[in-house]
Formats: sequence, structure tokens, C-alpha cells
Amino acid sequence: MINYPLKRSLMHTKSVSASNRGMDLEAAINETNEYYISNDIAYIYKKPIPIQVVKVDYERRSAARISEAYYKIPSTTDYNGIYKGKYIDFEAKETKTKTAFPMKNIHEHQVNHLENIIKHGGIGFVIVAFTALDKIFLMEAHYIVDFYKRSENGRKSISYAEFVTFGHEIKEGYVKRIDYLKIIDQLYFQL
Repeated sequence: MINYPLKRSLMHTKSVSASNRGMDLEAAINETNEYYISNDIAYIYKKPIPIQVVKVDYERRSAARISEAYYKIPSTTDYNGIYKGKYIDFEAKETKTKTAFPMKNIHEHQVNHLENIIKHGGIGFVIVAFTALDKIFLMEAHYIVDFYKRSENGRKSISYAEFVTFGHEIKEGYVKRIDYLKIIDQLYFQL
């Protein structure tokens, strides 16, 4: 076999195989957001987590290592930004189960935050990867709020069937790996 330069470089590009997908939902979203930003489509970023550094080990001057730190405040959601003049805020989660997404994976303060986003006219949602099924869904925040309230006295998860019914499957791509704005366009910006 002859390895032409172009063919060889394409062979060494990032893989989006099923084996990698479960471990890198956040990385795939980050890559997609970089694409959106570099192509002036949207400005959506991963929120930094505020931490209080307590102890730093200095093995040598150039290799300081944080050995103890604490969260200053509970984080809200993973991502926020702006798209077509609308504020966007969302959380990204993974589950290894095939049948449901446990509600314990979303905290009350995150649900309250998403509820406030939609109350004030923003776009809120959760992206959930069912890694064992190789499926990714976007579910709007109002459904997440409803399912969270249900979990207080009833079912403690959102079934896979409910994601199929109320959510929107995101097909993984190559350039825009997790093109969630395609769904946002369908839901909020249809003419």
C-alpha cells in the first residue's frame, strides 16, 4: 500500500468512534463551541468552576501542584453564551445506563438555575449522553424541571423512552461533533 501524504494525514485525524464518545462528551461540546466561535456562529463557553486553593506543593519552582482545594460556591450549569441574540445556558451529563437517566445526576440548584433562565427568556437545556447506547439527546429545561419535580415524590429518573419522546437526538458529526445549535434553530428560530 502506498501512503500518500494527504491520505496519511487524514488517517491520523481524531476519531469519533463509539469507544471514545462516552469518555469525551464535554470535549466534543468544547470542540463544537470552538467551531461556533471561530466561524462567528455563536459565543458559548464552558463556565469556570470557582475554587479556593488551600494547599500547594512546590516540588520545584516550575512544577507547583495544587494538593488541596474546595469549591467556593456550588456551580450552576456547565455552559453559557449567546446565539442569535438569545442567552443560552445548559448542562452536559453522561449516563452508563441503557434504560434511564438518574435524577440524582442533576442537583436542585442546577434545576432552579435552568428554571430561572427560561423564566427570564433565555434558552435552557440539558445534553445527556447515553454512553452504553451511543445516543445523545438535548432536552429542554422545562421538561427537566417537570421531571425533577416528579422525582421528589415519584420516579427518580427520566426513562430513555421519555428522552426519545420529549428530547431531541443529536447525531454526532465530524466538524461540529455535537451540533446542538441545529436543534436550537428548529425549536426557537423557525420562520
